[in-house]
Amino acid sequence: MKCIYYLTTTLDSTSQISDDLHKAGIGDWFIHVLSKDEAGLSKKKIHSSNYLEQLDILRFGIIGAIVGFILGLFAANWLETAKPFGPDVPGIVYFAITGVLTLFGAWEGGLMGIASENKKIALFHDDIGAGKYLILIYARKNKEDIVKTVMTTQHPEAQLVAEDEYFYNPLSGLKRI
Repeated sequence: MKCIYYLTTTLDSTSQISDDLHKAGIGDWFIHVLSKDEAGLSKKKIHSSNYLEQLDILRFGIIGAIVGFILGLFAANWLETAKPFGPDVPGIVYFAITGVLTLFGAWEGGLMGIASENKKIALFHDDIGAGKYLILIYARKNKEDIVKTVMTTQHPEAQLVAEDEYFYNPLSGLKRI
């Protein structure tokens, strides 16, 4: 699934785009809008973005889990070599230490992600702050041409700003068009 990013300047244009995409067979769950005007989106019944799109919870959570796993391996290795609890430590303890530190790293990373704007959305921070509307359209391969046709023929005011092959991969980058 590809995520196609469009910028538009008005709420009415955003509402019309949403309606036209619905008529073209794109479901509401595949159209998300980021804006500082959340009340306007709600009033027009436009599906706004979720926290996974706005914040970097997944990216930092994955990075935290990786760091926690590495620290867990070091801690288990230290426990095996230093033997602070004696020579008869069961093998499950090493797995438990690694698991606990991995989960702790994921939790800490998630907390850091809650405090951070999504890396991909940060490219459009100034535009959203200026009052523009960022429309994220998730399109499967068979719907991608339909989305682009609707947007180019019916909504030339909407600017195509990015395409993301891997939106669900929080570690991948995004380049603005």
